[in-house]
Amino acid sequence: MYPGSARLCSALLQLPAFTASSLGSPVRRSALLRRLSPAPASCHTVCGDGMSVKPTAATAAATASSRTVGSMGSSTSRLYSALAQPEQPAPSDGGDADDVLRECEQALRGRPPRLHRRFITVQPEAPQHHSIRVMQWNILAQALGEGKDSFVRCPPDALIWAERKYLILEEILTYRPDIVCLQEVDHYFDTFQPVLGRLGYHCTFQPKPRSPCLDVEHNNGPDGCSLFVRRDRFELAGSVGLQLAASALDTNQVAIMQTLRCRATGRRLCVAVTHLKACCGWERLRSAQGAHLLQALEETAQGTSVPLLVCGDFNAEPCEDVYRRFATSGLNLDSACKLLSADGQTEPPYTTWKIRPSGEVCHTLDYIWYSRHALRVDSVLDLPTEAQIGPNRLPSYSYPSDHLSLVCDVSFREEPDRLL
Repeated sequence: MYPGSARLCSALLQLPAFTASSLGSPVRRSALLRRLSPAPASCHTVCGDGMSVKPTAATAAATASSRTVGSMGSSTSRLYSALAQPEQPAPSDGGDADDVLRECEQALRGRPPRLHRRFITVQPEAPQHHSIRVMQWNILAQALGEGKDSFVRCPPDALIWAERKYLILEEILTYRPDIVCLQEVDHYFDTFQPVLGRLGYHCTFQPKPRSPCLDVEHNNGPDGCSLFVRRDRFELAGSVGLQLAASALDTNQVAIMQTLRCRATGRRLCVAVTHLKACCGWERLRSAQGAHLLQALEETAQGTSVPLLVCGDFNAEPCEDVYRRFATSGLNLDSACKLLSADGQTEPPYTTWKIRPSGEVCHTLDYIWYSRHALRVDSVLDLPTEAQIGPNRLPSYSYPSDHLSLVCDVSFREEPDRLL
């Protein structure tokens, strides 16, 4: 253990927030979709300590540099480039998650008990020693939660970052995932990268080029997708950031794709995290974004040669076209959380539940997709009941986001089925 891990975590969590105001005059993002110049010949590197690899034809469609946050100007680009240098080497013995959890418990001692959840075993005979735990979670960007999302039944002090960050870290570290896929991350550099990096995770961040967080006066920079992978479980073979495209238009949605090598088995694994366009009326755009991501995944995974894990807030219910694209693609993907249903064929009734001025919103929007021919789901974390969530829904004093985390344990099949 590194010296004084709890004190170090405390110091990291008290780092000053990175705000747009620190970069000069207030900034406003441009229109959601705008025509850009022809795509360059290469895809740009992901923010964080991600490794850049030569892009495929599909990934060449990512036109905006992921180290340049378009609406924040060139000064921001230089700052992000400085922040995005390879992170400090992880301590040889890693960090101690128990110390961080104890600090979280101390910081949250005035809050009510958290939601109680348990794992549902799908493969009781499956060996657990090489199982890979995966977490998918839209954590709710701080700027959006406080400044734009209008959770009318959530007390404002439940969203104060000084405490909410501990709720988020507690949720992550309680389940000790090997792979963490997050969306709406706007405190990457001052919280998640330093804390999870010290706990032995390889950290990568892909900001949205025109993040809505930047419309909030007191923000912490743009939100985006983050991917965290335990260094002791996986070796990073390559990492690519995508700005998702829809026909001739580049959109404001992003993804990260990484190729990993499992240190225990030597097997390769491709992991992706994404966050598709929100709101009703954008179904065709989400479908096009999904098609772009599937094409990039097919090239990165070399068809079905490399198993896939694709996590994200798709902002789409199972009836939408983008869901059908993933369910019927040649990559032979299936949704892990369907295994929570009695027949294994139905998605959970909700992964997000909130109350806004327009009324109650309860939908299934978040998914963990996996290659069913090469990976096996051993267990899945169940979802809290309506009674556990409570009448005021999410977020709350007990839970920091309007989306529930999805967690499952997967393992490599000994003999992948090639008869797809």
